[in-house]
Amino acid sequence: MAKVLNFEELLVWQKAQDLFVELFIQFENCKNFSFTNQLLRAYPFVSNNIAEGFDSGSDKELVRFLHIALGSNSEVKPMIYLAQCFD
Repeated sequence: MAKVLNFEELLVWQKAQDLFVELFIQFENCKNFSFTNQLLRAYPFVSNNIAEGFDSGSDKELVRFLHIALGSNSEVKPMIYLAQCFD
């Protein structure tokens, strides 16, 4: 397996970026501004923390930032469930 040289090559980072774009498109016309604002402010931290951990140069720091990314994802997931009630 080839060594990953930058975070942009990580599938998990790519998927986090894709999901943010999808969320932005889905909620850009949502009338509940405070909900949408919270959702779209929280989710970029997933890919940001993956990138920061990868670039830290330390496996220990990478794991720490991956846990933070997981926490950000866990913050957003219930919001997506709640958003289904808006339909």
